[in-house]
Amino acid sequence: MTDNADQWERRLVEKIATAGLAEQRRARRWGIFFKLLAFAYITWMILLVMGWKAAEAPSAEQHTALVDIEGIIAPGSDASAEQVTGALQAAFEDKHTKGVVLRINSPGGSPVQAQMIYDEMRRLRKKYPNIPLYAVVEDLCASGGYYVAVGADRIYVSKSSIVGSIGVRMDGFGVTGLMEKLGVERRLLTAGKNKAMLDPFLPVEADQEKYVLGLLQEVHAQFIDTVREGRGDRLKETPAMFSGLIWTGQKGIELGLVDALGTLDYVARDVVKAEEIVDYTKKENLAERLAKRFGASVASTLAALSLRQGLLLR
Repeated sequence: MTDNADQWERRLVEKIATAGLAEQRRARRWGIFFKLLAFAYITWMILLVMGWKAAEAPSAEQHTALVDIEGIIAPGSDASAEQVTGALQAAFEDKHTKGVVLRINSPGGSPVQAQMIYDEMRRLRKKYPNIPLYAVVEDLCASGGYYVAVGADRIYVSKSSIVGSIGVRMDGFGVTGLMEKLGVERRLLTAGKNKAMLDPFLPVEADQEKYVLGLLQEVHAQFIDTVREGRGDRLKETPAMFSGLIWTGQKGIELGLVDALGTLDYVARDVVKAEEIVDYTKKENLAERLAKRFGASVASTLAALSLRQGLLLR
């Protein structure tokens, strides 16, 4: 009996000791994690402040203000209406700005975003009549990019720049034939005859296709009106001009789509006559990028720790 009691006590002590050590390890892990979290948070705050300071555009005496439109014009991108209009407002509001240059290298994007930028360009020109606004095209200024460009007083290009593409498109796929070959049946219930319009798993209906084409034509007409409003008498219209075709910068000058050859430096130096260039473009700075990555990393770490903790508890 004594031996059994001794063994029972020994096993109890071992279990208590093991549980205590496991608890200590868990406490130590959480302690390390929260210390690292606090350190990362402090580091992030320092970088954020540094990023804000770095993002502040220096205000030089009598300068040319630069705003870039790079890439797809879409919500959430560096070329979104929110980013571009904010940069334009800051550029025009600076008392030392002598002229504003919108440097464009974009294949286009959302017509809504492009219209918003165009409208803000026109508003700012009326509010600040003494500050000219020019567009400088680099490689590409097509579709929505050109939609924006026509809001400028003058458009400068290189000989080989690509401009135009005054049209509207809607992309999609149809896989009904593939589904038949694979023996896959599409099961879809809707309330509303046209709720599943242009569903890639269903054949296109003639009346729905006609309706969508009407929508595209309406947006296209708005695009054409904007180009005519922006370019005015400079535009030498041809039957192909609004067909979606593209042209070189040199040909664009002949058609009145753009005005002259010129680079950013040329426009700042010889047109605005303020050689100093200040960049007002709003872009995601280092601190913001790190903040996003840090947030994703913390979420991932917390999930992993929670899972591990749950496994330990079981």
